[in-house]
Amino acid sequence: MSSIVPSILGRSDAEILAWDSYVLRSPDTTGYHQSGWRRVIQEAFGHRTYYLAAQGQDGSVQGILPLVLLASRGFGRFLISLPFVNYGGLVASSREARRLLEARAIEQAQELNADHIELRHQALMDISWVATERKVSMRLPLPSSYEQLLKEFPSKLRSQVRRAQKEGMTARVGGGECLEEFYAVFSRCMRDLGTPVYAKAFFAKILEVFPKEARICVVSHGATPVAAGFLYGFRSSLEVPWAASDKRFNKLAPNMLLYGTVLEYACQQGFHLFDFGRSSQDSGTYRFKAQWGAQPHQLYWHYWMKDGRPVPQLNPQNPKYALAIRLWQTLPVAVANLLGPHIVKHLP
Repeated sequence: MSSIVPSILGRSDAEILAWDSYVLRSPDTTGYHQSGWRRVIQEAFGHRTYYLAAQGQDGSVQGILPLVLLASRGFGRFLISLPFVNYGGLVASSREARRLLEARAIEQAQELNADHIELRHQALMDISWVATERKVSMRLPLPSSYEQLLKEFPSKLRSQVRRAQKEGMTARVGGGECLEEFYAVFSRCMRDLGTPVYAKAFFAKILEVFPKEARICVVSHGATPVAAGFLYGFRSSLEVPWAASDKRFNKLAPNMLLYGTVLEYACQQGFHLFDFGRSSQDSGTYRFKAQWGAQPHQLYWHYWMKDGRPVPQLNPQNPKYALAIRLWQTLPVAVANLLGPHIVKHLP
């Protein structure tokens, strides 16, 4: 290994090809390591990105680390791989490449006067950084057919899916034509949770950059969308990083039809694993996902902290944000949709 250099995607087709070729051949990368996510984040949020690559003497990529700079007065200044999604982090083919990327990331943070670096990993890394275990991802291996999967579900679960259908609800999976309905449900749900919502343009950009990998599932009651999920597939795994339902229709169980439909779609498309996304152990969302048979997979988020500072707590469970959450829940949806994107772009 001779050097580690920032990979400036867009400077040449060869660099983009080398980066994405490494992503496809490494067993440890995720769909979020694809170079297209740099474009999504830059164009949807305007954030500065630093995509680091460890290169061999022949110029071949031996390791990658995508970093995004988030900076605001309210939440600080830090580098993260990757914000807004469940996975990211450092991937390298050798210990030497990993050490080079770690050192270059710290140098980059110091050059930018960042307070910390956060790397979102699926496994515990052999590095000296602080690792937290606050989240798990809930994962369900899939059989070759949905009919086989249905047989494995408890009878109560199957009846809940059928109940939504008996109530006249319908579900479909599509692309950009479903975005308006998805966002109507998602933005209302985020307001109800007291969480600032992403701009619709963020999801539109994902659909534009990843037209084959990204899909939307919408459950409707008549002409009204009542539950929706945003899907992202990579290799043999299908993930639902964002899902929501309208609590006004909870008694009709639209969420059950949503996930039943998504799982059926996953089986039909030949995916071998369904990723329900991340949850806190024993939380309400954890238990909801576990009832489908999903098992927890521990996630490790590694931190480099400037001057040995404590690990940040930028999450809704932090008591300091309780009042802000309660106030946000009282906003009209239109107001929350207007203000939310300006705040959430600075939250990881």
